[in-house]
Amino acid sequence: MITALHHRTALGEMLLAATGETLIGAWFTGQKHFPDTLALVAGAPPAAVCAEAARQLDAYLAGRRTAFDLPLAPRGTPWQRAVWEALLAIPYGETLSYGQLAAHLGRPAAARATGAAVGRNPLSVIIPCHRVVGATGSLTGYAGGLDRKRALLAIEQAGPAGRP
Repeated sequence: MITALHHRTALGEMLLAATGETLIGAWFTGQKHFPDTLALVAGAPPAAVCAEAARQLDAYLAGRRTAFDLPLAPRGTPWQRAVWEALLAIPYGETLSYGQLAAHLGRPAAARATGAAVGRNPLSVIIPCHRVVGATGSLTGYAGGLDRKRALLAIEQAGPAGRP
């Protein structure tokens, strides 16, 4: 059973989805690859993990948190899940290029496949796909929009106002 919570953030409304007490999705409303349908249980209250994700997202966006402490279970192919796991290792305030990320995954010629997996990240912000940039450091894409990517990177460049 999937439950969800619509949450208004400083960067726009997000849909947070969970199965049981595991977060499976965090999307900006209308973003690229936004799920057309989720098998939500009509009228079911959102899982507590959705409320905790909302709290942690608000703290992160306010510069009071540098990492998330949530049970995650993103759904995807084995390659996508490997890429998303690698994204979690990119330190707060730092960026990698798609090519560098592919090399870290042991597939230096797979920058395009890596980029495709990054773009399908179902846990926006929480799995920090915004930390991946073009080879020259350019902002080449973000499913939630380049304005949001710029804002997320600016939050991290400003540094934390407090630790998690």
